[in-house]
Amino acid sequence: MWFAYAFIKNFFIGIWLALPILVVLLLGIALQGMIIGRREGWSRLDTIYYSFITATTVGYGDFRPRRRICKLLSISIAFLGLIYTGIVVSLALHAGSMAFADSGRGGGATAMLQTPSPGAYAAQYVR
Repeated sequence: MWFAYAFIKNFFIGIWLALPILVVLLLGIALQGMIIGRREGWSRLDTIYYSFITATTVGYGDFRPRRRICKLLSISIAFLGLIYTGIVVSLALHAGSMAFADSGRGGGATAMLQTPSPGAYAAQYVR
């Protein structure tokens, strides 16, 4: 339980610190997607769907840009999506590493297994 708490805490601190970069990347993906959708004549929902599928590099192929500028913007969306995903994955790996390091110093699972007796707690306050 301590590991999960430490991981979640460290992960969301990392997300908070990287939030400006993540927001700029998402705005770039959304704006380029809106340009593509407007030029191709797609609905807003189809445009958001296309941007998400392209940014995550899934690429089902059900929507395909026909104009050259739209194809170039699609490459840019995919590249920004890779950067976004890489940042989120690296933040998760860092949070996991920090959580493992915390558990090794007695702040995690090892501390739960080595709980002192109630008398040990009282001895701390009697001094």
